Amino acid sequence: TWGVWLILSLYLSCALVLLWLKLKYSLTANEAKVYGRCELVSIMKRNGMDGYHGYSLGNWICMAYHESKYDSRAVGPPNSDGSRDYGIFQINSRYWCNNNQGPTANGCNKPCSAFINDDISDDIV
Repeated sequence: TWGVWLILSLYLSCALVLLWLKLKYSLTANEAKVYGRCELVSIMKRNGMDGYHGYSLGNWICMAYHESKYDSRAVGPPNSDGSRDYGIFQINSRYWCNNNQGPTANGCNKPCSAFINDDISDDIV
């Protein structure tokens, strides 16, 4: 009977460890991605942002810092017109994305939720 209890105990221990790991990684996946400055520079440079629309990479990095502190999931408070700003660049829902909460030009033809995930490649293209 000791052998059965030992096997059952090991099985239960493994199941608990797997459950803990699953919970840990599912919660981590939902956490905000706050980029480091050098990491963000690398991503932006790779995506051709240096000189984009006449602005240096330094300008884009400065803007991202002052708009969101490099937080990819930042959502600003409501603006005076009821719109909100989303993501690392604080893209405005009145003009650039649809948040289903008011009038929008939706210039990017995307939902605002597209700008608050950890993949910023679609935010800068």
